[in-house]
Amino acid sequence: MPSTGGLLKRQVVFERLLTENFIANVPGVPDPLHGREIWRLGAQAMLDGFPDLRIDVEDMFGAGDKVAVRVRFRGTHRGEFQGVAATDLPISFRSAEVYRFEGDKIAEEWVAPDMISLMQQITSRPKSAGPLTP
Repeated sequence: MPSTGGLLKRQVVFERLLTENFIANVPGVPDPLHGREIWRLGAQAMLDGFPDLRIDVEDMFGAGDKVAVRVRFRGTHRGEFQGVAATDLPISFRSAEVYRFEGDKIAEEWVAPDMISLMQQITSRPKSAGPLTP
């Protein structure tokens, strides 16, 4: 498993690939979000919840200034994510993503992660585990 330091270095490198006025279009949010900080917060939330997170590109194609990517995320739920305490359960889910470029930098993204699948994986409990307690 990569060290947290290695993941953070990669996060910083990737952040440099974003334009200063980066725009994120995410499900459930009515208006686009602006700025590199938005990307940083989303990436950090994923790394906090899944420190061994791996992202595999399954498909990629482009036209004009846009690139579409189909990715699979895999990892282990070892930290809090979306209010769910660590379960140590393995996760695997897909996302369809489109990136718009300005020159050699990402200016805008549209992401559609399968959050229903992810949340089902970290909130499912075997029947033998008994009822959830507050």
